[in-house]
Amino acid sequence: MLLNEFLEQSAELYPNKVALICHDKRLTFIEIENAANSFGNALIQEGFQRQDRAIVYLDNSIESVVSIFGILKAGGIFVMISPQVKARKLEYILADCQARVLITDARHLVQVSEVVSNSPSLGQIIVTDYERAGTINELITSPRLLSYRTMMERCSPARTTPCCIDIDLASLIYTSGSSGTPKGVMLTHHNMVSAANSIIQYLENNNDDIIIDTLPLSFDYGLYQVLMAFKFGGTVVLEKGFVYPEQIIDIVVKEKVTGWPMVPTTAAILLRLNNLDRHDFSSLRYITSTGQVLPPKHIARLMEVFPRVKIYSMYGLTECKRVSYLPPEELEKRPSSVGKAMPNTEAYIVDGKCEEITEAGKPGELVVRGANVMKGYWNLPEETAKALRPGPYPGEKVLYTGDLFKKDEEGYLYFLARKDDIIKTAGHMVSPKEVENILCEREDVIEAAVVGVEDEILGQAIKAFVHLAETSEATERDIIRFCYEHLEDFAVPKYVNFCQSLPRTDTGKVQKLELR
Repeated sequence: MLLNEFLEQSAELYPNKVALICHDKRLTFIEIENAANSFGNALIQEGFQRQDRAIVYLDNSIESVVSIFGILKAGGIFVMISPQVKARKLEYILADCQARVLITDARHLVQVSEVVSNSPSLGQIIVTDYERAGTINELITSPRLLSYRTMMERCSPARTTPCCIDIDLASLIYTSGSSGTPKGVMLTHHNMVSAANSIIQYLENNNDDIIIDTLPLSFDYGLYQVLMAFKFGGTVVLEKGFVYPEQIIDIVVKEKVTGWPMVPTTAAILLRLNNLDRHDFSSLRYITSTGQVLPPKHIARLMEVFPRVKIYSMYGLTECKRVSYLPPEELEKRPSSVGKAMPNTEAYIVDGKCEEITEAGKPGELVVRGANVMKGYWNLPEETAKALRPGPYPGEKVLYTGDLFKKDEEGYLYFLARKDDIIKTAGHMVSPKEVENILCEREDVIEAAVVGVEDEILGQAIKAFVHLAETSEATERDIIRFCYEHLEDFAVPKYVNFCQSLPRTDTGKVQKLELR
């Protein structure tokens, strides 16, 4: 199956059903299908060929959704880039993937104009609101600027004959670059279809589901909300972000949302609001969380606020989309676990010799087997070889995640840290996540991040960055005393810094390199 067939099949089954609600506009499946067909045909007319790359440099919008499926229908590879990405990184990605087309809006043309001269592969820049571009057009003489609407109007909404097979690439998803140069994760149609099918299965999605999506489509967690809903015939309420929480809550209530994907940051902001119980969340069926492990304190509060809602704590990474989920009925028993491998996926832990660890509680690197595992990193054969290594069966490659895990006696997984995040202090190995969880158990701690810093005596000292509630009067000594009460002495932070917020990527992950 091809990824674009998600939309095509739902357009045949539910042509007049609302598929997308965005900026007060409501589009049916057949309207999106026709628009995507027109856009795909327009790309082909402009010389776009099978497996060419097209960058979508837009906020969450109708145009971004139509562009994804139009690119797929033309046989291309879509590359979602957050419009928050600055010129230097955009220039790198354009050059790295040799993009043929870039789709953006007038607001971001100035930034685009700074980099296109160093992007010889780029043939067309398609502007969704071309009429607003004005004199900005003069800044770009090559490549050609085209009007998104004009292209659509001149092309037929007839579906093109599929030119791809499922082992062809569907998308390049660039990692956030928080630990270095961005890497393009190569995902085939088969990879993405397999991941979507597995997630839909354990979430028990059906065509009555209405999903609120405040996550950027450049983040695979946000992207898959659209892909999956179009697969099972549901509806997506697409928003630009979670900047105004009360407004999002009103939308959840008004649209009778059944599924709410969150990152831990979203949950933390939501749970700080007063009078959450005055809202009617009776339509809400489930909440999901991934990106980072939810602190147990947040889980307990979510269960209190949403007592009839299934809460899924999950773990995944861009290289395979999703690995595991914790069944909601296990949440109270083991709140810090990210569960077991999702359907059609296997996950196990290995030691330094790449041998499987069967002993409960012993840490090691998590390895993933499954059809959802990426094809590799674009133009990075050495990095690919490090991540994709021979598996237990002849001829296969499995994904070495670079994440340290342990499992309990019943086989449930627990995230410890990135391998390169482990703090080595005075001969001990300390998981930052363990310390962060303890810090977040304090009622006055909103969020915390822990890193290792160089220390002449200890090798590395533990440094905590703590965001306190406005009413808190806690001191550094109070925080350290609290940690001594709950952690081994060697795991207690030597330094505590108070801050108003933690630096994050546009996908919500804490940028620990900045903290260091």
